[in-house]
Amino acid sequence: QGVLVPGLGTFAVVHEQVDGAEEVYVIRRPVFQLDMDVSCLRELMFPTVMIPDDIEIAPLDYWWLSQTTSLPPDVLRDCVEETVLLYSYQLRDRQRLAFAFGDIGVLSCQDNVLCMRFHRSCVEKLESWDTWVALLLT
Repeated sequence: QGVLVPGLGTFAVVHEQVDGAEEVYVIRRPVFQLDMDVSCLRELMFPTVMIPDDIEIAPLDYWWLSQTTSLPPDVLRDCVEETVLLYSYQLRDRQRLAFAFGDIGVLSCQDNVLCMRFHRSCVEKLESWDTWVALLLT
């Protein structure tokens, strides 16, 4: 299942087939599909990531987040919206700040390329069997 962060993009886990020397591997790896206002991305390049149509995309679950943070869902929704809006303004103003997502990874801009870099621990949690292959592809 994927999760849509409104105004920013979608996080998902994809299954990818990799041909090895003697066998075919199917690995799970995280992906991020950017969905940001194009006016914020002037002069920036970003990888085109397509999440397969068969992956179910759900909106960010503010109720679940409220259970883990003890903040009301409407407060969390406002915080997420304002944070994404602030980040988009910073990109528009050529401020190249990193946007960290806890145990997931960092959305950063280096050499005018906006790219999601997943933490090794995130990839390892998703793919314990062929971790090195998943890390190389991520």
